[in-house]
Amino acid sequence: MKKIAMFCIPAYGHTNPMLPVAAELVRRGHSVRFYSFDEFAEKISNTGAQFISCDRFLPALNEEEEKGIRNVSSTEMTIQDLRITAAMDAFLKEELTAFEPDVIYTDSVCFWGKLNAMKYQIPMVVSTSTFAFNALSSRYMKNSPAEIMDLVFGLGKINKEMKKLEPYGYHVKNVLSLIQNDNDTDTIVYTTRRFQPYAESFSDHYEFVGPSVFSDEEPVKEKERPLVYISMGTVINDRPDFYHKCMEALKDMDIDVIISCGRAVDIASLGTIPANVSVFPYVDQLAVLAKADAFISHCGMNSVSESLYMATPLVLYPQTNEQKAVAKRAAELGTGILLEDDSAEGIRTAVRKILAEPSYRKAAEEACEDFRQRDSRKAAADFIEQAPHQGNGRDLPAELQKTMGLYQLLYWLTVIALILVLWLVCHIPYAWILGLLANFVWPPLGRKLEENAWKKLTEKKE
Repeated sequence: MKKIAMFCIPAYGHTNPMLPVAAELVRRGHSVRFYSFDEFAEKISNTGAQFISCDRFLPALNEEEEKGIRNVSSTEMTIQDLRITAAMDAFLKEELTAFEPDVIYTDSVCFWGKLNAMKYQIPMVVSTSTFAFNALSSRYMKNSPAEIMDLVFGLGKINKEMKKLEPYGYHVKNVLSLIQNDNDTDTIVYTTRRFQPYAESFSDHYEFVGPSVFSDEEPVKEKERPLVYISMGTVINDRPDFYHKCMEALKDMDIDVIISCGRAVDIASLGTIPANVSVFPYVDQLAVLAKADAFISHCGMNSVSESLYMATPLVLYPQTNEQKAVAKRAAELGTGILLEDDSAEGIRTAVRKILAEPSYRKAAEEACEDFRQRDSRKAAADFIEQAPHQGNGRDLPAELQKTMGLYQLLYWLTVIALILVLWLVCHIPYAWILGLLANFVWPPLGRKLEENAWKKLTEKKE
């Protein structure tokens, strides 16, 4: 039997997928220690794993830092992760020396788990709670201007914090290398290859196990009238304005509505709740989705996965760049529609469309069948038991990048040669204008060349 150390950040969306895997590892007789935070203590203990509290290492936050965390600032969350890593250094040195784990199973953005696996050369399996992101699949993430500014102005602060880790023996090339997936690291992804964008670009170090859930419940949709479920997740759920619009939109429809608003919203503050609407701080989401006919969701990976696991189509209302990537993929597969107009009328129109058009239900049923093909808990546990793994030796994104670099070099050499010919031989004084035009031609041409190059690479792989 193996000794397995598990690490995660204090976030439900990242912790929840790891819990069924922990329970399966314990069931198999492995010794599992789960390093987490007190709000998750009961859930972790219920898996049979040994819960190790890390709350004392959470840094005290000032008002500005708290605001950044609430607004899901990538800069602020990265800085806090780096500070926690430094704060936990002595503690984890003592823990890992005493426990001597055979494998570290760590969340993808839990820096202290990843960096300590590297520092002590312990085989590592990364838990990826959303899509696996590389240079190709990252195209699904569209940063808003605010998110871009946050990253640009925060880079200096992040680099400053990273330098503070060097005396502890944590040597990191850059923050992207800590966050982005690579083809050499054993990684569990809680979705299927069908749902993962550019799945073929990931090596054999990746195991796409499907949604990690405790429920064995089957979807049962028969009832007197349709049920619509609404939730904004556990992080950005302080949205009384949106809940009001949902109630206004759906109060006169012949449907039942359940809203899970979280503890940040005082239900009494929502005023008069329509007769066909029920509002709760939290619900058993899988149990509700098993019966629901539509889900208005913020598009967290767990929520979308659980919805499709229960064959429930979605009204997609993403709030962050990762959620937008999940929403885009769900829409591509026909399992939902994007809520582009979040007025009461826009919400009503979207819900009516989801309920009226059978194609959404059919696509959700196909996704449900895909998600249920494997027992994700067992598949993940098998992968962890067998770590470290040998990959297939090919890195398709790196090969594509090399090919595109060559294409771009040839393109600009050709442009420069033409300019010189027009200027020196043909004596055209404004030949430099060709260079300006070339800047506009390259993006669409480059995309086409890239599509063709990618097609050839994937055909060669097969």
